[in-house]
Amino acid sequence: MTYENKMRSVIKAISWRFFATLQTALIVWVITGEIKLAVSAGVIDVIIKIISYFIHERVWNSVKYGRTDRPSFVLWFTGLSGAGKTTIATEVYHELQKEEYKVEYLDGDVIRSIFPQTGFTKEERNRHLGRVSYLASTLSKNGISVIAAFISPYKESRKFARSLCENFIEVYLSTPVEECEKRDVKGLYKKARDGKIKHFTGINDPYEEPENPEIVIDTSSKNLFESKKVVIDYLKQKELI
Repeated sequence: MTYENKMRSVIKAISWRFFATLQTALIVWVITGEIKLAVSAGVIDVIIKIISYFIHERVWNSVKYGRTDRPSFVLWFTGLSGAGKTTIATEVYHELQKEEYKVEYLDGDVIRSIFPQTGFTKEERNRHLGRVSYLASTLSKNGISVIAAFISPYKESRKFARSLCENFIEVYLSTPVEECEKRDVKGLYKKARDGKIKHFTGINDPYEEPENPEIVIDTSSKNLFESKKVVIDYLKQKELI
């Protein structure tokens, strides 16, 4: 998928104005045979067309017909460690960025690196996700869509996030723990089973499955491209992008 950045659009507009003016001057020269008159007509043409275009754009900017402001949304990825939250969320984020949507990405690991004292007990997780939910809702209220990727194992914290955020979309990665454990290159699941890590979701801490998520994806049966497409198609269906 290709897109056109702003600089390319500006260059195209300038080049079009140059060739259009050249055509005007050429027509005047062919009709009159006067080179000075042709150049003068070209200069006048540039000035008049620029002023006319400015007025035309200002008028249309005040007209609401045919223009729709698409609402912001909060796309909340939840699931076990290794389910694919970060991978899919990042792909969706880059896809929307490429299309120049206003979007921010909140990742669990990155947020925890900023607040390193955040613990992993149920109470500490809920407090942490409460702060993240408030941040997401504030961004959304200011017209910036948010993609958030957090294990968020408890229904309570996800319900709180939903209560704060308009257009809250819960994306549940239902990948089984066995599959997640196979992908665990850091060996976190093994450490949890050996008792070296406490409060590890799916092993010695529970994961409360979402009851009515908007999107469910099992990444053990869908690849990255298919998973991203499910999310993008949902946003298009809801006319959010």
